[in-house]
Amino acid sequence: MSSKKMGRPPSDNPKSEKIEIRVNQDIMSKLDAAAKKLNTTRSDIVRKGIEKVYDELQK
Repeated sequence: MSSKKMGRPPSDNPKSEKIEIRVNQDIMSKLDAAAKKLNTTRSDIVRKGIEKVYDELQK
């Protein structure tokens, strides 16, 4: 039997940090609508938003 582990290969950029936020129903609805329209996850939308704000601050 092989000694290699099965499963997902290790990531080049693991997402080990975790944040938790509280939002109202309006923000959650907007987040869900954006995720659905872009066919992605809530987390990805939040990451893109952070990158966008950061890039604007660098100008």
